[in-house]
Formats: sequence, structure tokens, C-alpha cells
Amino acid sequence: MNLNFTNNFIILLFLLINVGCSQNNSKSSAKKPNVIIILTDDQGYGDLAINGNPWIKTPAMDRLLQSGINFQNFHVDPTCSPTRAALMTGRYSARVGVWMTYMGRHHLNSAEITMADVFRQNGYKTGIIGKWHLGDNYPFRPSDRGFDESLIHGSGVIGETPDIWENDYYDDTYFRNNQPEKFKGYCTDIWFDEAKKFITKSKDKPFFLYLPLNSPHGPLNVPIKYVRPYLNNPEIPEDRAWFYGMIANIDENLESFQNFLINQGLEENTILIFMTDNGTASGFIENSNSGFNAGMRGRKGSPYEGGHRVPFVMKWPRGGWNAYKEINNLTAHIDILPTLIDVLDLNTEKAIQFDGRSLLPLIKNPKNPDWQDRSIGVHNQISFGEKLEHDRPVKYKKYAVMTEQWRLVNGNELYEIKKDIGQNQNVIYQYPEIAAKMNKSYEDWWASISEKFDEYNSTIIGSPKQEKVTLNCQFWHGDDVPYNQEHIRNGMMANGFWDIDVVKAGKYKFVLRRWPRELDIPMQEIVPNIDRDTSRIYNGFKLYNLKSNPLKITKAGLKVGDFERSIAIAEGQKEVAFEVSLKEGKQFVETQFILENGDSLGAYYVYIEPLE
Repeated sequence: MNLNFTNNFIILLFLLINVGCSQNNSKSSAKKPNVIIILTDDQGYGDLAINGNPWIKTPAMDRLLQSGINFQNFHVDPTCSPTRAALMTGRYSARVGVWMTYMGRHHLNSAEITMADVFRQNGYKTGIIGKWHLGDNYPFRPSDRGFDESLIHGSGVIGETPDIWENDYYDDTYFRNNQPEKFKGYCTDIWFDEAKKFITKSKDKPFFLYLPLNSPHGPLNVPIKYVRPYLNNPEIPEDRAWFYGMIANIDENLESFQNFLINQGLEENTILIFMTDNGTASGFIENSNSGFNAGMRGRKGSPYEGGHRVPFVMKWPRGGWNAYKEINNLTAHIDILPTLIDVLDLNTEKAIQFDGRSLLPLIKNPKNPDWQDRSIGVHNQISFGEKLEHDRPVKYKKYAVMTEQWRLVNGNELYEIKKDIGQNQNVIYQYPEIAAKMNKSYEDWWASISEKFDEYNSTIIGSPKQEKVTLNCQFWHGDDVPYNQEHIRNGMMANGFWDIDVVKAGKYKFVLRRWPRELDIPMQEIVPNIDRDTSRIYNGFKLYNLKSNPLKITKAGLKVGDFERSIAIAEGQKEVAFEVSLKEGKQFVETQFILENGDSLGAYYVYIEPLE
């Protein structure tokens, strides 16, 4: 045989084998389903037409819930950051360091493995667009927790203290991969548009997209066209009309988004999850007949059923999840990550001790005889307006223990939930043995989740991953917290301390300010009001044009580690800077502004950067 022919044949055969392997690898990769989780904020179980609400129109949400695996007894935490922490980890939120929405107790422990970590380890492109609310500094940002790409607003609500000043849901500045970027348009529209862009550039490989929306959380801002169908209805208060209008806007975006997936040929092999983060905030008023809550007692923040039972659906046409299937077993947010790992056969770099369990046995057979009853705990440690001591969780505060048949609330109320969805008949005296068993479950649960309650999840100082760090008063530890920009405008008199972890000793500059840096205003002056389109902003004048109170600041003080010093403030001064030599390790930061009349408060914003 001709030697050249033989060599050419071998080369050709080698190329064909490699092409074939490449195609097989591509096909194997393509078979991995994409995963999209859409999470709305403050929309309760009763805030959908499909669940019996007689006023609201949610055609896209209704169709989605009718065309997949519909979990009718699905539970989350009663408030947002805890739900997000449990969703991301498959573990109880308080166990992973999150039991508040502020005060640094919304920082997800940096040692935890997140859903994004797992997907990225398994070759997925990962992205988050919308509301994160598990930390704004390293090591808590999405970019530190497994997300390749992120586009988020500051903290938990647009317009809160950590967010860019004057953001109001329209034409705002958000953070793309930790850098501020100006956008044009309404926030929910932007989130969905950016989600489509992420998918378009990521669809050549499997992707995981986390799309947590900030609406319909207040402030109730949305274009008036979505509100008009609900105005002038005597059964719908004006604030609820705006709340329903926000949901209508989400529904319209959801329909467009699903059509996009179809047009891109992605619907068949995409697991699409829709859920909400807690009970309704504005769709129902407890102890009145105002609103609709599907017969449930309680709303956002409540340990009763209406505070934490939410809609949850999973759709995956290629997996056979494209027809209505109802599951009534007790399930929860802690089940989602173990379920996805099970369904997709994902690997984890190390074993995770989940509090949840895979729902795949129920998906295969909703009447699965091997599915064992279990006890699930929920609690709410947040109490706005209350003084907080050492910001630790309080045992026996606003809690519920759930089983398939029973709900134990606050230790002294027992409800047979399948017979009494409204939790009107306390039967604890008829079933003392059951109550005692469930109280024992609570004691065991609390002992399990409380092992690290005294630990701080500290902001890192001195890391090359974030050289310049901003501390703001929303996540200091103290009795009172200036939670949003209104409190800053009003000059709220409060103080607290921050916890930091210095990983590189050296000299640092600490800059103290009353107003954030994006406002180039002296400490003693006020923020001027701006004109706003009240057809887009509910009660906009009251919410956004509050009069600023001047603070006659004459002295500023800083205490951190061994350093403690005060500096006089001159009229017209915008900030005050201190040079501090920091040792490695965990320490506290305390600040003080002294006023002309002798009163004092903490610096609302502190900027830290290395000098070496």
C-alpha cells in the first residue's frame, strides 16, 4: 500500500473520530436541560386568578400553573432574605446565617455551597438578574457565590439605603457585575429584557438563570396603564389597585418571556420554575374582609398559613412535565436544590447536608406510598419598630411547625390544616399528645439551627476581590436601623456597629458621610426634592418628596480596633477622612456624628479603601 495514502487515511480517520466525538459531546451537552427560576416578591398564594382571586387577571401565570407540576402545599419563609437563602442552599435560612432582611443578618454564610456553585461546577453558565438581597459586599455578592454574570439593584428594595440614591423603579442605576450602570425603562421590563439577552448569548451551553424580581414589593410604582383596570372598584382599595397593577406587568412580561423561549427553540428542554418568596404584602388585610387570601389566615411575616404558603410550579416539556399534575404533599423551598441535583444528576464538590429532600419521587407518583411525613419549621425574626437586643434570633418568636395534617403555631395553637385552612379552630386541648410531639420537634429544630447564631458573617476588608468597600447604616448592628433613603432624608437619630474581617493588615482610609457619594452635598445641607411623574408612582409625593431635615454636624468620631479619634467638622464639608492602621482579624467599626445641640448619631455611610 502507498505510504502517503496510508498516512492520509490515518489522518482522515483521526479527524473523523475527533469530529464525531466533538459532535457527541455537543449533543450530550445539549441534552442537559436549562434551568430558570422566576421568583416574585411579596406576591401571595391568593394573588393569582387561578387560585380563586375574583379581581386580579393573571393569564400567563395561570397557564403556567396549569401546564406543569403544581405543588399546592408549598412553603417558604415568611420574609424575603430568609427565603432566598434557603432556596440557594437547600438548608434552613437561620442555619446559614440569614434570619433578617437587614442588620448584616441577611449575609449568607460564605462557607455555604449555593445553587449557582453547583450549576457552575457542572458546566452551566450561571446568571442572576433582579433582586439578590443576601449581601452587597465581598464575600456575599452574587459574583462571589457562583454566578458568572449578575445584574442587581442594591439590597432588598429599590430605594433602600444601600441602593443608588433616588432610584424609583424607572430609569435607574443598577449593578452589572458589581459596577454601576444606568438603564432606561421600568425595572421589571429591564429584568426580563436582560434575561433574554443573557439567554441569547448563553444558549450554546446549558445555563442556569435566577430571575428574582423586586416587584410587586412596595413602593407600589408601575405605569398607570396596568393599574387602571383595578381603579374605581369599591372592593379594591387604591393601594391594592397599584399592587395588582404591578402583578399585571409581571404577567405581561412572563408571557413575552415564555414566547421568547419558544421562538428560540428552548422551551422543550428548559426547566422553568415559578414561585413567590412569602405571603402577600398588599393583597389581603388580616382581621378584615378586605382582599383575597384563598381562605388562609395571615399574610407576609405571619407564622399562619397565609404568611408562608405560596404558589410553586415546575415545567419541563422534554421531561414530561408539560401537563397539569397536582401534588398536595407538604413541600418547601429547601427541597428545590436537592430536587434539581437529583433530576439532573448533578455532582457536588463535597457532600451537602440538606434540610430539604428531593421531590422527584412525588413528581413520578404524587401518591407515592414511600413518601414519609416530616416536620418543617418556619419562623419570622423580623419586627420593624421593635428594639432588638444583640440581633440574635429569639426562641419561640412567631413560629410554626408543619406536618401533612397539623400546624402548631407559637407553641399553644394547634390546627388540623386540611380541615381548617383558615386556622380558626384551635384544637390543642383535644390533641395534647400531638401538640407535645410537635413542640418536641420545634425544640430539636431550634437546637439544630442555632449552633452558629453568635457568629458574624463579616464584610471582608483587604481582599483584592473588592478593594473599596462601602458600609451603610442598613446593615449595622443596633437597636434602630435607618432602613431606607427616607430615613436618611429625615436624619434618623440612631447608631450601631459594623463587623469586619481584615484579611490584610495595613493602612486604610475610612471616609464618613451623611449623604452617599453620588450626592455631592455637604453634610449640613438637605437633598432637594425632584419632580416625579405621579402617574407612574403611587402616592409619589408622600413617598419621595419628604422634606429633608438638616443635621448641624460639628464633630465626627471613628472607633475601630485599637484606633479611636474625633475630628471637628467645618461648615460646607462633605465628608471626613481618617487614616487607620488595621490588624488582621475580626473587629468592629463604630462611628459618631456630634450635632450642635449635643445629640449624636452614627455615620450613615462609611467608605473604606487601602492606602498601601
